[in-house]
Amino acid sequence: MKQFYLILLASISISTAQVQPTAPQKVDESLAAKKTMEANSLLKNLPLKNIGPTIMSGRVADLEVNPNDPTEFYVGYASGGVWHTQNNGTSFIPIMDNAPTLNVGDIAVHWPSKTIYVGTGENISSRSSYSGIGILKTTDNGKIWENKGLKDAHHFGRIIINPKDPNEVVVGVTGHLYSPNEERGMYKTRDGGDTWQKTLFINNTTGIIDVAFAPNDFSIQYAAAWQKDRKAWNFTGNGNASGIYISTDGGNSWSKISTAESGFPTGDGVGRIGFAVYDENTVYAVHDNQFRRPKKFDENEKTTGLSKEDFKTMSNADFQKLDNTELDTFLKDNRFPKKYTATAVKQLVSKNEVKPVDLALYLGDGDETSSPVIGAEVYRSNDAGKTWKKQNEEYIDDLFYSYGYVFAQVRVAANNKDKIYLLGVPIIKSEDAGKTYTSIQKENVHVDHHSLWVNPKRPGHLINGNDGGLNISYDDGEHWIKNNSEPVGTFFAINIDHQEPYNVYGGLQDNGVWMGPHNAEIDASWQETGHNPWKGVAGGDGMQIQIDRRNPDIIFTGSQFGYYSRIDLKNDKRTFIRPKHELGEKPYRFNWESPILLSPHNQDILYFGTNKLIRSMDQGDTWQAISPDLTSGGKEGNVPFGTLTCISESPFQFGLLYTGSDDGIAQVSKDGGSRWQIISGSLKKDLWVSSLVASQHKKERVYLALSGYRWDDFTTYLYESNDYGKTWKSISANIPNSPVNVIIEDPENENLLFVGTDNGLYASFDQGTSWEAFQDGMPSIAIHDLVIQPEAKHLLVGTHGRSIYKADISNVQKMTPEVLQKDLHIYPLENIKFSERWGNAWNSWSKASTPGLDITFYSNRDEVYQAKIKSYDDILVSETDIVSDKGINILSYDLAFSKIGKLNYLKKHKTELKTADDGKTYLPKGSYSVELKGNGKTELVTFEIE
Repeated sequence: MKQFYLILLASISISTAQVQPTAPQKVDESLAAKKTMEANSLLKNLPLKNIGPTIMSGRVADLEVNPNDPTEFYVGYASGGVWHTQNNGTSFIPIMDNAPTLNVGDIAVHWPSKTIYVGTGENISSRSSYSGIGILKTTDNGKIWENKGLKDAHHFGRIIINPKDPNEVVVGVTGHLYSPNEERGMYKTRDGGDTWQKTLFINNTTGIIDVAFAPNDFSIQYAAAWQKDRKAWNFTGNGNASGIYISTDGGNSWSKISTAESGFPTGDGVGRIGFAVYDENTVYAVHDNQFRRPKKFDENEKTTGLSKEDFKTMSNADFQKLDNTELDTFLKDNRFPKKYTATAVKQLVSKNEVKPVDLALYLGDGDETSSPVIGAEVYRSNDAGKTWKKQNEEYIDDLFYSYGYVFAQVRVAANNKDKIYLLGVPIIKSEDAGKTYTSIQKENVHVDHHSLWVNPKRPGHLINGNDGGLNISYDDGEHWIKNNSEPVGTFFAINIDHQEPYNVYGGLQDNGVWMGPHNAEIDASWQETGHNPWKGVAGGDGMQIQIDRRNPDIIFTGSQFGYYSRIDLKNDKRTFIRPKHELGEKPYRFNWESPILLSPHNQDILYFGTNKLIRSMDQGDTWQAISPDLTSGGKEGNVPFGTLTCISESPFQFGLLYTGSDDGIAQVSKDGGSRWQIISGSLKKDLWVSSLVASQHKKERVYLALSGYRWDDFTTYLYESNDYGKTWKSISANIPNSPVNVIIEDPENENLLFVGTDNGLYASFDQGTSWEAFQDGMPSIAIHDLVIQPEAKHLLVGTHGRSIYKADISNVQKMTPEVLQKDLHIYPLENIKFSERWGNAWNSWSKASTPGLDITFYSNRDEVYQAKIKSYDDILVSETDIVSDKGINILSYDLAFSKIGKLNYLKKHKTELKTADDGKTYLPKGSYSVELKGNGKTELVTFEIE
């Protein structure tokens, strides 16, 4: 198909200037505005219910264990807050839910006084590591949190407290993730955080990732400096400024000790470092060494067979002389599509349709000639850091892989200075001071380990935090208990089907893709039955999910960078569907969360976003690119960039398509991909297109959200167009500054919109002219995805740290301009089915079954209303007063007679009314009315008990 690419030259001039990060004052203003919005929201009383799941848990950032009672400890989840257990992890309570953020980098606890400090902002520098708002402190187990400063730190490496003084605190600040900043390095307070002294500053790209002190001497401290540079297209996790510092005066002053003479590596290849201090003299350091391994010459190295390098300089004539069997082997080994046989490729070369070098280009730009990095290595000092000796004699392979910037933590046993533990993808231990290792990674332990507590009083007792939650061992890792009972899932994307009951699907960070019924109970009963209602359907980092509306057993999903499959759940069949470019083309670029979309017009048609829009007419069996490169062309780096992030197709017209990219370009095609036009030229450049949605109510309407997260820019960028993107108007209105991840439109009420940001959920009743905070029952958490189940009228909220929430929005959908102008409005009630079990238990040990009727009403002001429940013949059976807020209110009625109401009813009805086991007398079958009176108005609604 011939492609016509329509652009305005001005639209493709992409600015390379970095966006200025939002100042701490702006963050304070946004948090204050959000708090005010929540207090005044029309939706402040509409509950969001967490529906889990819990079984796969989420990424643990830190653990703090009571040394005198290890059944009590705190767990900090990277973006799920801090949780407290006093029963050895059997159950937890969240203690950070009333804080302005749930993002956790490190926790420190002074156990005698129960003073807790939390450094907000995760420290692993991942692509989904959320920044914080400073140091938070509580002295009452989370009832009240104080912000104690360091608000522009964004990310915290480690906090240590003087065991003898909870007011003396030393903090290692990692700093901004995506931009340089001055508030990084070492800080100390002597007054509990009221004032801070910067005791070490290296430069504006080098922060502190770990701090440790000698167990019996707080004056001896070690700090690990880490120079790094993260961009959306590249991550450098090492640099000359990385190294080890020591303080011998309790963190007041610091000296660099990782010098060339010390024996510890120096130079540009020094990466992340972590410590374990045994005593005043003995300290371990694990290092993510980014220097390259020396090349080895292998006399037995295979010299036959073709390699990628052979084709870079090969002539057409020499190519035709290649042995077909040898060429076929090369094509098969490198997973070329089956159509590219030796015979077929030689024909293409003979016709000059491709060149031999295209076989090398087809496999990408990787440099196979360079050797791998050294990776994990362990050093020990026996003289308080003056000199260091490398402990491992061989390379420690298969520990960090290429993700050393995520790990680099070591622990030492308190009773044996030669016994250490290393945390990486697996968890391993050494009993000879780091020379050799054995794995203690077991079948019920998730990979990617970030925290480990080693009991100083009981050898072999370990508490471990990883990407899949929490594990406890009492036999040094031979066996582990899994302690996942809290809903802290980190979702990237969610979706629903249309079954009864409907299922919810979600892709999570490093926990694959899961599905489960929306009404599944979150409890431990599955351990008795052996059947958890939530089931894993794919591995890796779980990504987007599409479900065939005709057959919900057919789903499309997968893992990072576009490794997607079509899955037949009924027959347990998987078909790999990642598109492949044509020979002669450059390889496609795939985003970390590659977008996919089943066409609303035909469920056989699947769209896939690379740097081009790819379309399949047969559910992914075959593919055709229907666009040129829809990005600015990518950037040099080690992360795919210049990729599509969003796809939307208008329900009004097949082929009316929208795409958005990670480099800020949105495009539209009105003819199924034949012609494309940039529609983002007037918007801020370089920002990530995080959401792009064609309207369900007006063909010309489209919504767009941009995210500055990857520039440390926390501005709210949100737009609406009513002319296919030709012009845009901002609809961010009163949403407090926070990057937007998703915007969706209600399918019934065209004025009703929902938006998920990095710090909460918002709803608008007027297409974005104004917004209401929507947070009741849900803490301030990053909202990654939203979807509405239209038959149930439920809003599903996919969070990155607190699993999935659900809200009944049936009455929210009815918040029309007419309702909003009324003084009082009661929403219709559904009938209830009568049960003889109301108020009665199966036996004396079980709870009684209790009914409930939620009477939902809207009031245009704060008011006290009188509620009267009457029978069909006007007998008052119950009454109460309710203090309402402006907005939606819910009066929960237990369907029971009041004492006077029961007497009134019996006077007129000669019948027997049984008192239930719980002491209440419930209404019999019949018709009833609810009357609300107040604000000068009276409203009436009826219901039946059937």
